[in-house]
Amino acid sequence: MQKTILVTGGFGFLGRAVAQKFKKLGYRVVGIGHGQWSAEQALYFGYDVWREASVSLSNLMSLDDKFNLVVHCAGNSSVGYSLTNPLQDFSLNVLATAELLEYLRITESEAMLIYPSSAGVYGICEDVLINETDNLNPISPYGYHKKIIEEMLDMHSKIYKTQVAIIRFFSIYGPYLKKQLLWDASTKFLMADKEAVFWGSGEETRDWIYIDDAVELILKLSNSSTPFILVNGASGNRITVRSVLEILRDALGVDIEIKFNGTVRSGDPSYYHADISKLREMGMQPKVMLNKGIVRYVDWIKKHA
Repeated sequence: MQKTILVTGGFGFLGRAVAQKFKKLGYRVVGIGHGQWSAEQALYFGYDVWREASVSLSNLMSLDDKFNLVVHCAGNSSVGYSLTNPLQDFSLNVLATAELLEYLRITESEAMLIYPSSAGVYGICEDVLINETDNLNPISPYGYHKKIIEEMLDMHSKIYKTQVAIIRFFSIYGPYLKKQLLWDASTKFLMADKEAVFWGSGEETRDWIYIDDAVELILKLSNSSTPFILVNGASGNRITVRSVLEILRDALGVDIEIKFNGTVRSGDPSYYHADISKLREMGMQPKVMLNKGIVRYVDWIKKHA
């Protein structure tokens, strides 16, 4: 029998990639989110059914399908937005998740729920490997709200027996991503004459995972029978922001000097380096190296952006 997946936030970067992957695997794919598509456009991105709507109990109850799997990608993904709009961030992330959980409870759904959380829950860390068991120290409303959601999912798993998988993604990148560091930096590099200036010192570290590897991890977890899983989603490779920008600049083929203003933006941690031992124990190892992934991203920018 054909399985059915619900992708919330299905118009976004990760949601689209999830939809296309599961559609190729033969799933019936239902999406809900903010974005206008014709039926043909929606199908192109993997959706058999597309509902342009917010994630609310009433909108979810109007869906006709019974789901085997829910991948909850909906919500604000910007730390900066959460700092200037904390109430809206709470509504888009925490309240929307609460309504989804209530929908699953009311309908007595047996669907597995996969939630792409964020390394933002870790907040300030030392320059060491970050393990899933480390203390959480968020430094933005975004990080705090992600932490609240993880606790809600834990509660729902224990009390209502919903099968839950949480992935604390670090920096996801790839084609169709039109925000965050790589997109902003590409725009600066292509528009600059001689130099491009960025926040911070350039010595901040990040851990990147290519979109294909991120979706493969979601697929891997969807086949698990474990009642509750929490895992880091990253490559396990530490690289400075300066080095990433140099790789991006060279891939774009521009001769631009990279400078930093020395100012740390609110909500930005200095160090992120994921311990992916748990991911490896599951038989999962990210395959796309950063150099190759950035080249693919640049190829997409040159063709479509």
